[in-house]
Formats: sequence, structure tokens, C-alpha cells
Amino acid sequence: MATADYDIAIIGAGLVGASLACTIARHSDAHSLRIALVEASVDQQAFNGEEFDPRVVALTQASQNLLDAIGVWDEIANTRVCAYRDMHVWDGEGTAEIHFDCAEVRTNYLGHIVENSVVLNALRKKVAQYTNITLIQPARVTSLVNGSCVQVALDNGELINTKLLIAADGAQSKVREIAEFETREWEYGHKAIVTTVQTELPHQATAWQRFMRTGPLAFLPLSSVNGKHFCSIVWSAETELAEDLMQLNDEEFRTRLGVAFEHRLGKILRADKRFAFGLRQRHAKTYIQPHIALVGDAAHNIHPLAGQGVNLGLLDVAALSQEIHRALERKIPLNDFSILRRYQRQRLAGNLVMMSAMEAFKRLFGSQSLMITWLRNTGMRQLNSLAELKKIIIKAAMGLS
Repeated sequence: MATADYDIAIIGAGLVGASLACTIARHSDAHSLRIALVEASVDQQAFNGEEFDPRVVALTQASQNLLDAIGVWDEIANTRVCAYRDMHVWDGEGTAEIHFDCAEVRTNYLGHIVENSVVLNALRKKVAQYTNITLIQPARVTSLVNGSCVQVALDNGELINTKLLIAADGAQSKVREIAEFETREWEYGHKAIVTTVQTELPHQATAWQRFMRTGPLAFLPLSSVNGKHFCSIVWSAETELAEDLMQLNDEEFRTRLGVAFEHRLGKILRADKRFAFGLRQRHAKTYIQPHIALVGDAAHNIHPLAGQGVNLGLLDVAALSQEIHRALERKIPLNDFSILRRYQRQRLAGNLVMMSAMEAFKRLFGSQSLMITWLRNTGMRQLNSLAELKKIIIKAAMGLS
């Protein structure tokens, strides 16, 4: 086997892993850190014209700030993004609604809807600009040995020795599995259907979400093309319903989707190919072992109803890169466990709070109790009238609290 030594090895070059590599490299040029970035898949397809990537992320202000600091936000914004200024949430089993407006916190927008491939392509270009980042692709981890350093074997025949191994390899993390990190996890009993749709009416720069007993439906605004209006949808539905929806032909699906969305944006004129994936709650009991850290979905999976998954991962990036930078400034060895302990103290509790809140929302809106439905609608109406509390919620959702 060919053997190479690195100071840091990041497994997974998706949005979180590539962001982490760039953030560390940006602060470590003077220190000449050698960074390996290992990715199992081949590069993603580029989507152009009226063809949108079905996978999108709702980036908060905090995530935008991180990407701007890396130096990729301008390219992302110049490629294709859609700012949303409002959020409109309503109870499909009642009459209550909540409206969040960026003007309430004196900003120009609440966040941006961006296609995954647009963000990733910009990050990959930035990775290529750093001479101290080595992208190894495609390659998968087959085994690892954790001693005075971590030795990682890849399926391409390479052997990596590293002082610090960071798992950013997603929900099915191979590093987490091999290193035997314990997790708490359970099935949501939902599948998420994602696709791009063309609507009759403009989306009004608004993120729309209807909560139903069978699961939430979100319409997320995309850029208009040639006067046509587009949204990305995430329909999280009970597994049996989701499977039925996936079996419908295009016209039947558009009809069911329009009814479920109460035709808020008129007719659904077109729907691209649908994709469905199961939803599972998963949280590592610890994010760290000596020489190893978990970030992003490798550490925590969350229901997509609030669109916070990638944003939580990027907050992990900010926290861990900050601790690495701090260690370099203070000449603390990268294999010093205090670096990882400080990272975990910053991130684990906050992620748990967010995950618990999302689980509570899912159960609250999934209840069939008439009393809970009445209480839920009463609470939503009261919240919608409390301007100061709404400001707190908006700032928290933007990652600025």
C-alpha cells in the first residue's frame, strides 16, 4: 500500500466536509498543515437552465457568513440562489397561521434556498486552490487503527496516517461505525419526497409550510426562469402515504400535491422526477474519541421539517475549526484531546436541544387528539401576535441568537 502522512484527514467532501477543509486551510497556511479530504462518490451533476438540483438547503445567515468567510458565497450567489423574506406556516388540521417577516428583525431576508450542487461546486473550486489540501476521490474507508495517530486504509489501496481524523461522511458514516461510536436512534415512520415543481403563481419570496397529521409539506422558493415560477418541495409523509404518492403518475401527483398545499400558489403546472428517502433520528452519544471527531450528519440526523440539518453541520464546522485554529496559535499538538473536548462542549448540547424541539414539533402536529389540535391552534395564534417573541424565534432560526 502507498502510505501518506497528514496532519488532518477529513472523510467526506460534501458540504460540511469541504467547508471544514477550506476553513481549516484558510487559517493554517502559515502552519503548512497537510490536509487530506477523502470522498467516496464521484462529482455531482451540474444543473442549468430550468433544470434544478432536487436537493436544496435553506441556508441561514450564520451559514452564509461562514461561506462568505471561506470565499465562496459570491460565486454561489452569482450562480443561482433565491433569498426568502417571509415564512408562512399554517396548521392543516385547523385555522391557525404564523407569519415571519424579515422586516420584523430589520434584515433584507431570512435566508437563502440554494441547490446542493451549486454550493458544493463552489467549495470544490476553492478546495483546488489550496496546495495543502489533497482531494482523494473516489475512495472509501475500509478500516482504521487508532493508536498514537490514526491509520486509515482506503479501498483504492492508499494508507493514511493522521494526527486528527474527522468524520464528515454523512448519516451512514463508515468512520462512526468502525470506531464504534454509540448512537441513539429511531425511525420517524416518515419518508421525505423531494422534487422541483413549477407553480402557476409566484412564490412571493416566501418559504411555505403546511403541517398535517401525516407530516409537513414545504414549498421552498427557487429562482424564476423565463418568467416561470419554481419551488423545491419537501413532503415528509407517513411511510405508507409516501410510498403511495411515489407510485402516482405525474398528473395524479400534481393533483394530490395541489390539494395538500391548498392551492396557495395556484395550479402545479409541472413536477420533475421525484426522489424519496426514509427519515431517521440519530444522535451520537459522544462526538469525540482520542484523535477522532464527528461533524454534521455523522454526529446528528434531524427531521427536515425546519431545514436545519446542513446549518447545524456548518455550526459544527465553525466550532471545530475555531478550536483547531486556537490550538495552532497556542502551539498545542493536534492530537491533544482538549481540542476535541472543547469542540464537543460547544456543539453537543445545542444540537440536542434542536433535535428535541424538532421531535416535539413532529409529535405535536402528528397528534389526532382534538384537545391538542385546539391547544396547538390557540398557541399558534397567540405566538403570531407576540412580536418580541417572534423576533427571538426568527433570530434563532437565522443562527444569530
